Amino acid sequence: MLILLPFFLYVVPTEGIYNGESLCLIKRCFGVECWGCGITRAIFSVLYGNFAEAWCYNRLIVIVFPLLLWLWGKEIYKTIRLLRAKK
Repeated sequence: MLILLPFFLYVVPTEGIYNGESLCLIKRCFGVECWGCGITRAIFSVLYGNFAEAWCYNRLIVIVFPLLLWLWGKEIYKTIRLLRAKK
């Protein structure tokens, strides 16, 4: 399941992500954007290869996306080691 996660994110319909209402509680409650606003759209933009668009949505994407990739890879590595240990 972990290995297929990027594929599932790639095939998710993006209409609601790019054009839908914001899910950010800070923006909804106070009407101001927080540091995380736009990060979901930025992640999807990177997955589709639109790096400039991702930068426009949220500049923290240069930190967040590599961190997410590292965490994803770490979990896959741990799962593989766990499966090998059970054999």
